[in-house]
Amino acid sequence: MTKHRLVKAASEATLHAGQYAYAGRKLRKRQLRSLWITRLNIALRQAGMTYSTFINRLKVANITINRKILAEMAVNDSNSFKAIIDKVK
Repeated sequence: MTKHRLVKAASEATLHAGQYAYAGRKLRKRQLRSLWITRLNIALRQAGMTYSTFINRLKVANITINRKILAEMAVNDSNSFKAIIDKVK
């Protein structure tokens, strides 16, 4: 390959890498939200409640804690998480 072709191929690869990186940043947000919901669902089912029921009761009780924090509480601070479950039951 000539130098011109190599430079062109490299610039195209960089362009495509940027497109993949952009899409990956959007995909990561979806995957993390899915992970948080899965973790919450597992912890809630052990407590005898489903995810959808829990989220609905949180909204009715006007408790505004996001899914990321709730998932962290379910994994690392189970006592606080159980207190929230008891409050919405």
